[in-house]
Amino acid sequence: MAHENLTIVEHPLVQHKLTLMRKKSTATGEFRQLLREISMLLGYEITRNLSVSNRPIETPLMEMDAPMLAGKKLVLVSILRAGNGLLEGLLELIPSARVGFVGLYRDEEKLRPVEYYLKMPRGLDDRLVIAVDPMLATGYSAAAAVDRVKRAGATNIRFLCLVAAPEGVDVMAKHHPDVPVVTAALDERLNEIGYIMPGLGDAGDRMYGTK
Repeated sequence: MAHENLTIVEHPLVQHKLTLMRKKSTATGEFRQLLREISMLLGYEITRNLSVSNRPIETPLMEMDAPMLAGKKLVLVSILRAGNGLLEGLLELIPSARVGFVGLYRDEEKLRPVEYYLKMPRGLDDRLVIAVDPMLATGYSAAAAVDRVKRAGATNIRFLCLVAAPEGVDVMAKHHPDVPVVTAALDERLNEIGYIMPGLGDAGDRMYGTK
C-alpha cells in the first residue's frame, strides 16, 4: 500500500551521503558526521512549508519588512536512542526548537516496541512536532512513539527518517494517516528479523560503536 503522505528526498547531496552511510566500511566517527549533515538537508524538506510573517527590520542601508518564522517554536522528538543522531543536526538548523524524548526498545521475539522513557515539553497542542528516528523498519516503534506524542496533546506531527521499508510505511499509514513521512530512501523489504534490506545496519550501533 502506498503512503500518500510519503516524501522521498532525492537531492543528490542527500543520496550521496546516504550511500556513504550504507557502506560497511564507513567508520563510526564518519557515520555520525554524515548523519548530522544529512539530517540538516532533510530538515530543509520537512520544514519547507513553515508559516512566516513579515516583520519590520533595519538593514545597514534602510528599513524593510522581512519574513520571519511565525507561531510558537516547534518541537523535535527523538525516538531513543538512534533518533539523537538526527536530533543533533536538526538542532543546528533550528536551535530554538523544544525537545522531547520517547525511549523505546524492540522486543526481538515479537518485533514490537517496549517503552522505557518519556519526556515531552508542555503545550504541544499548538506547535508543530517533528518525530525523528533513522530507520522506519517494522513501523511499530514509530507508530507507538507518535501515539505517545498525540497523547501528550500534539495534533500537527511529522515523521523524519533516513531509510524506510515498505512494511513500516504501511504501518504508519494505517495507524497515523494524518502524519506526513519524509525519508531519504524507500528500500526493498524487511528480512526475517525485521531489519531493512539493503538498509545500513543498526543505526544506533553504527552511531555509537556498540554491538
